[in-house]
Amino acid sequence: MGNESRRCSWVNPNDPMYVKYHDEEWSKPLHDERALYELFILETFQAGLSWATILHKRENFRRAYEGFIPERVAAFDAAKIEELMQDAGIIRNRRKIEASIINSRIFLEIAREFGSFDRYIWGFTNGKSVRESCELRTTSPLSDEISKDLKRRGMKFVGSICIYSTLQAIGVLAAHTDECDWSKA
Repeated sequence: MGNESRRCSWVNPNDPMYVKYHDEEWSKPLHDERALYELFILETFQAGLSWATILHKRENFRRAYEGFIPERVAAFDAAKIEELMQDAGIIRNRRKIEASIINSRIFLEIAREFGSFDRYIWGFTNGKSVRESCELRTTSPLSDEISKDLKRRGMKFVGSICIYSTLQAIGVLAAHTDECDWSKA
């Protein structure tokens, strides 16, 4: 599918990075543990911001978050938090940075409990992508359920809107719009 392809209406066609993300990553079933972790953490940083903002800082996050290796992030200490607070390449929100560390620890606990985070998150749909239009909603009963479970486990910045967006990003919710050429892919 080339440049003249029809995409979901939220994609800014003048932003090559956004177009590439939509065409190559978004809403494709994702099962790689590290990639799931990266998107999960990035989505929690998105709270209150646009995805384009996060996407354009993604490489900086990869550097600052040491390649998104969850064990490393889970071990971040107060000195690392201060270092991240000085890094203009990422979102410098102390609460989100602290939450990312807490969430990383819980991510690892979930992975131990279920054998992987992949098994946990995809277990809510028995390993299947669920077709859902991305046009008119920002939450669903599924995102409500997962958000509630993650909050019960102690995670932060995992409201239903954030989780809904994560589920779309990783393909649990196959959310390309009907007019999007990728909905047929």
